[in-house]
Amino acid sequence: MQIHFIKCSGIYLEQLVQISRRTFIDAFEKDNNPDDFSSYVKQAFTKDKIGADLDNANVTFYFVYADDRLAGYFKLNENDSQTEIKKKETIELERIYVLKEFQGKKLGTAMLQEAKRIGLKRGKTFLWLGVWEENVGAIRFYQKHGFKKFGTHPYYVGKDKQTDWLMRLDLCNLEEIKI
Repeated sequence: MQIHFIKCSGIYLEQLVQISRRTFIDAFEKDNNPDDFSSYVKQAFTKDKIGADLDNANVTFYFVYADDRLAGYFKLNENDSQTEIKKKETIELERIYVLKEFQGKKLGTAMLQEAKRIGLKRGKTFLWLGVWEENVGAIRFYQKHGFKKFGTHPYYVGKDKQTDWLMRLDLCNLEEIKI
């Protein structure tokens, strides 16, 4: 399978909104209160919200393609656009999602490797993320790739206050990634 990445720009807005909604719904709808979940999706995945992110120089989205088919995406935040740390030397992996039909094909690993490569290229010392404490599979995935828990923060889905683990990966000692 051939895998490649495309940095998103405004011309991809409609596709980005659609894949963002679809992957988030597929991943979390079953585990949340329907009213809270619906409210969250309606506000978090609008053209205005995602369009504003695309216009922000400190936010970048990347599509991942598998054999020329859109298979997933990830989002990186830098500087003041990070949701928590907001330091110049850090980069946040805010979202990383793979469409259901492409799961189990190592695309999450490929996207994570690409995020690491981008972080190193931009001179970042560590990559960090927030992951829902009940998303055991994702936590295991990140731990397998060297991420360590360093804290928690609240995350709201509608009115439902949930807890995200904050996890980080030091980029300084990574030699296996080619810039």
